[in-house]
Amino acid sequence: MTVGRRVRPSGRLWNPAADVYRSTDGWIVKVDLAGVCTDELEIMVYDSNLRIRGCRRDTFVRDGFSYQQMEITYSQFEKTIQFPCDIEHGSIAHEYLDGFLIVNLRCE
Repeated sequence: MTVGRRVRPSGRLWNPAADVYRSTDGWIVKVDLAGVCTDELEIMVYDSNLRIRGCRRDTFVRDGFSYQQMEITYSQFEKTIQFPCDIEHGSIAHEYLDGFLIVNLRCE
């Protein structure tokens, strides 16, 4: 979308891809969040759900830029993953590595 010659984020909600692995002491979740600033992330655990929210912004575009082709979605996102057990009382750790958010959920 353009307004004049300025590019703005799409209005659609982005749904990033995720892989979920079962480990010996809990779960590992890997979410594809290339281009997302870690300051923009909100990670919540409740009952048997993990919810990750944030926003991917296009920080490259400057005044005077127009586009020829845009395939990357820039918008807010929310990813909720439901587990087959309660994860609320376990421990959680996360890291951002090469464009992936890695969340480790350890069950108690």
